[in-house]
Amino acid sequence: MRVSLRRLALTGASALLTLPAGLSGSAAAAPDAAPRAACSAAATIEKKLPNGTVWRMCWRNDPLAGLVLSDVTYRPKHERAPIRVLAGARLAQINVPYDNGRNEYNDVTQYKFGSLAIPVRQKDCLSGILKSFSVTDPDTGRRHTVKGLCVAVQPRGFAYDGMSGDVGESTDRRDSAQGDDLVLYTVNAVGYYHYITQWNFSDDGTVTAREGATGNLSPSDFDASDSTGRPLGRGSAGKATSHHHNVFWRLDFGPTRATGARVEQYDTHTDGTSAGGYPRVRTTHRTIAKELAGDAANSRWWRIAGTAGKNADGHLRSWEIVQQHTDRYMPHAYTRHDVYFTQNKNCEKYASENEVGGSTSCKSTVDRFVNGERLTHPIVWVNVGFHHVPRDEDQTPMPVHWQGFQIVPRDVTAMSPLTPDRLHDPAHNGDPLD
Repeated sequence: MRVSLRRLALTGASALLTLPAGLSGSAAAAPDAAPRAACSAAATIEKKLPNGTVWRMCWRNDPLAGLVLSDVTYRPKHERAPIRVLAGARLAQINVPYDNGRNEYNDVTQYKFGSLAIPVRQKDCLSGILKSFSVTDPDTGRRHTVKGLCVAVQPRGFAYDGMSGDVGESTDRRDSAQGDDLVLYTVNAVGYYHYITQWNFSDDGTVTAREGATGNLSPSDFDASDSTGRPLGRGSAGKATSHHHNVFWRLDFGPTRATGARVEQYDTHTDGTSAGGYPRVRTTHRTIAKELAGDAANSRWWRIAGTAGKNADGHLRSWEIVQQHTDRYMPHAYTRHDVYFTQNKNCEKYASENEVGGSTSCKSTVDRFVNGERLTHPIVWVNVGFHHVPRDEDQTPMPVHWQGFQIVPRDVTAMSPLTPDRLHDPAHNGDPLD
């Protein structure tokens, strides 16, 4: 059960976030240039990572969606101007149906996810700073300040390791480096769960969206049968009920006046046998011209191209969607697909219960947004499911389980933004034997 004394106590202690002042649309810019974020200093995050990459964006906390990012730009040290990545990024739903069919929750819209932001402790924001915001209790109307957004630069492990002689340098050297991320996260308490909404912005241009779930299993849901839960504690008298976490994100890559935004789908399949007897593999691609509900498949991927012009080699910049493990929840039409590409509409904000956000002029669920419109300003909805079958180790507090995806730069820069300066040269760009 989601409604409990614990739930009521959390509601009384939490509140709706007011939006930082000064947020507005992006400033006008040249077609291939990234517009400078038009938000107040308090709503701006700008960090230069150790390798020279600069990330800049606006942030706010929506009463329903929680942490919302906009005007996200990325500038590696070898680029003269920032490169536009995302016009907007946000959670679009956390759907939680229980296996016994008794309860189902939409934690973003039903419980006003953003109103349940709780303070982040400094010890949990390693080497970072905490940003504060004003919250208003939806029941009492009282306002108070919460230190609820962690902004930190943290190591992410190996960035690269290679031998320069392989690309034609006369003196063969081994180059290696560790990478860093700009990390943003908030914590939101819904019932017995604490959700961690986290975004990592890497020095190589990769963006990682992750939703973590921790807290505690509901003490009212230890009455499952053998087929709908698992025994926790001594013996098998109490079985915690299994459930899904269907997490949706909404990504807006923004319109462009230059090359035109488009979605492309790539598929790789075997195509016969070579003369030497080895399998031959072929990759084909097609433009997704109209709205689509897409399903992941072996060796299938999508990219969003043309929203940030071309790189120095004349190749169209794009961002590839890299999905991680997902457990599809099949009973709902809108949770059956891994990704949706829809034409931008301001009233299409949430993957389900869209009307709760005041969007009465649009359909309720994301699957119904797909109605054959041409994609000129595509919105990407990513659905990642996790089937939580409880285990003894979930006690207590429950270790964080993560679900998410990445968008990875594809041809955004002519060479790796992390390439050592001495190798960042036309002589090492392309065929090393040419």
